[in-house]
Amino acid sequence: MDKEERQLDRFVREHGEDGATFAPTSVEEAIGGSFVETEEIESIQERVRGWLDVPRPVHIVGPTGCGKTALALSIAAARDQPVVWVNGDELIDTGSLVGEHAGKAQYKERDNFVRGVMKKKSIIRDRWVDNPLSVAVQNGATLVYNEFSRTKPAAHNVLLSVFEEGVLDRPGQRGEDRIVEVDPEFRAIFTSNSTEYAGVHRPQDALLDRFIGVHLDYYERDTEMEIVSARIDDLDDETIEEVVDIVRDLRDRLELHVGTRAAVMIAEGLVAFGDDELVEVCVDVLGSKAESLGDVEEIRDEIEDVVS
Repeated sequence: MDKEERQLDRFVREHGEDGATFAPTSVEEAIGGSFVETEEIESIQERVRGWLDVPRPVHIVGPTGCGKTALALSIAAARDQPVVWVNGDELIDTGSLVGEHAGKAQYKERDNFVRGVMKKKSIIRDRWVDNPLSVAVQNGATLVYNEFSRTKPAAHNVLLSVFEEGVLDRPGQRGEDRIVEVDPEFRAIFTSNSTEYAGVHRPQDALLDRFIGVHLDYYERDTEMEIVSARIDDLDDETIEEVVDIVRDLRDRLELHVGTRAAVMIAEGLVAFGDDELVEVCVDVLGSKAESLGDVEEIRDEIEDVVS
């Protein structure tokens, strides 16, 4: 096996035969656990579903750890259509979204038309692999593009024709294969952190003009308690209530973004280490965002003050 064949095999192993991985279509499998649906969450879901039915792509924006990804996946999975997942980062370009040539594919033809005479012919062609956007638009899937604003805006120019003309232009393809019509069932949900976060790019206005923006904040206290309770089986309601109240208090005190995810992680820590280690568990969870030992000590002081 030569170098090019090895590269092709690795590409297929990483991306699948069609270049994209279909996420599960049940809500629980999609988010990796049970999903809480309070009146607050159901209201947001209904709003997003309404815009998807229009149809318009929806861009869910909010602080880290507020539940954007789980919300997007729950809505996508409930559509009873395939779900295609993309996670944005600096390395994604147009080819990463629409597809690219992945080396060469060799085909062998055998001609046995004349008895006793065997002819063999090898044909080598460029092998094109569709990536997530191409797979989604052709299969009527729901595209969930997580961390959308972490990808450089130039990669997203290809989305303009998808949402405006209903066609996907695939640079790198040739002839009639270059243009793909968008399946009527195709939908897209994007999630992004707010623009004040490091490593976030502002998408181009021409694209935002075609998006519906749904901005989230952290959930209300009762919803956060239900989320933690659904994820953690081995803590009583009183302890979960205490954890959520500590997180909500620290959210107001600290300059860090303290999301619902932090409450879940603190609850996990209490199961592992016990209630007596509450302060240390909180420091471990929130200390991951500190830049120095001095910052950790400041976080500890605030935690001790809240807990006391």
